[in-house]
Amino acid sequence: MAKKSNVFGDLRVKTDDELSTQLGELKREAFNLRFQAATNQLEKPSRVREVRRTIAQIKTLQTARTGADKTAVPAKAGK
Repeated sequence: MAKKSNVFGDLRVKTDDELSTQLGELKREAFNLRFQAATNQLEKPSRVREVRRTIAQIKTLQTARTGADKTAVPAKAGK
């Protein structure tokens, strides 16, 4: 079995701006892929899954980075 490339590792080295740009491009691609699937013009069905996973990985990484910035979570007001 061939070894898969570590896409998540490649995303870690990108800046926040680069991730946001790539996320926008992937969302646009996912939109286009949905239309192609609806009209039975989809050449590579596996691409839909790849795009969805990459979008999820970018969002996870963005959330982790913002969570790292806010290390001190304020406690809820007492009862």
